[in-house]
Amino acid sequence: MVSLQQRRRELGARISQPLAAALRRSPVSPNTLTLLGVAVTFVSAWFAAHGSFFLSGIILGVAALFDMADGALARATGRSSAFGAILDSASDRVSEALLLGGLSLWFVQAGNITGVVMCYIALVASFLVSYLRARGEAVGIDCTVGLCTRPERVIVLALGLLTSFVFVSVSIVAVCASVTVVERLLHLKRNGKETLN
Repeated sequence: MVSLQQRRRELGARISQPLAAALRRSPVSPNTLTLLGVAVTFVSAWFAAHGSFFLSGIILGVAALFDMADGALARATGRSSAFGAILDSASDRVSEALLLGGLSLWFVQAGNITGVVMCYIALVASFLVSYLRARGEAVGIDCTVGLCTRPERVIVLALGLLTSFVFVSVSIVAVCASVTVVERLLHLKRNGKETLN
């Protein structure tokens, strides 16, 4: 049976491969696309902070296209590198912080302290989801378990922005990312029994 994550990866590949093919002969590098994605996310966060949620959601969708295309372009042009992977991962964290920071500012202006707290929980849990995968892989344990990985978080936040249900979407991300943290910790516990020398 095909998992939800596998279907999402297949859909992502169908979208990103044509983009990579179109950019293959251009002077644009994969790392440039990565940084452009961060810049576009900053614009999305700015509009979110000012309550322009629908426009923010559209712009976030554009940023997601850059995020998908950079890796596909790197593979298509043979320019994959360890630094590129590190830059991509770091940029993902910056992008999440920018967007949730922008939403936090809007919640502050609206006097919604619960919303600010949920943004904080979502940010910390999202960072931990990614950190646990990286830490697990550093000691030789594959750790991709859990439903709420970055693409799912971006989709939920984008839908929340497009529909103006931002508090609901941030709360979903906060809860689901926290559950994913627990799932990954349990996975690492089960598969990390051996003593490191």
